[in-house]
Amino acid sequence: MSASRTMRVCALYPDLMNIYADRGNLLVLQHRCSWRGIDFQLSGSGLNDALDGDAHDLYYLGGGQDRDQRLCADDLLANKSDALHQAAARGAIVLGICGGYQLLGNSYELGPGEALQGVGLVDVATVREPGPRLIGNVAMELGAEFGAGDRAMVLAGFENHGGRTYLGSDARPLGRVLAGHGNDGHSGFEGVWRRNVIGTYLHGPLLPKNVWFADWLIATALGLGPGELDALDDALELAAHTGALRAAGV
Repeated sequence: MSASRTMRVCALYPDLMNIYADRGNLLVLQHRCSWRGIDFQLSGSGLNDALDGDAHDLYYLGGGQDRDQRLCADDLLANKSDALHQAAARGAIVLGICGGYQLLGNSYELGPGEALQGVGLVDVATVREPGPRLIGNVAMELGAEFGAGDRAMVLAGFENHGGRTYLGSDARPLGRVLAGHGNDGHSGFEGVWRRNVIGTYLHGPLLPKNVWFADWLIATALGLGPGELDALDDALELAAHTGALRAAGV
């Protein structure tokens, strides 16, 4: 693999949408690129900033409180929606975690009579329903498209969300729940996947516990197969993954 490649990442609202330490996901991407000799460029796009749909390989939107999601939802529609659709259409990765996942969908219901409009990159809607928050360690099995050969891969993390997210007819889940609640607590599905647009409730953060998925994101964003990335010594990272699976009871 050529060391002259550059991974260009844009973090949307890094100061507002980062309540679950999800900035750690960006650090994992940065270090795993650096260790392989891949240049890494990180930029941010905040409130009232324009967004270039051609300038980045991966666009990242983390989780935030309802108050901050209101601000970001309005700004996404006004200043960034067209660029995100443009980016997704050309093959860039768009990754939303928790609140970011909700805002990538069609709508997010904050309470009776109050709903935020999402950017509609994926056909999902998030609603409020009676019942407790969906909290705890979670694990899910992804399809073989994310692994090697016909072997399914497993993601482990932590979820904490009051909304229930339902997939529309044009959406497919990211994975099948092995432990935890997932999108809505009863469907058995977690997250959403539409080609290169991914949404998930797994945080804690996600990528330090699942470096194989970080490598999938890097390779896909750079137009490579995962097997084309240089191998790394992941003994500690695999131990973290095993620990996260154990915490979920898997």
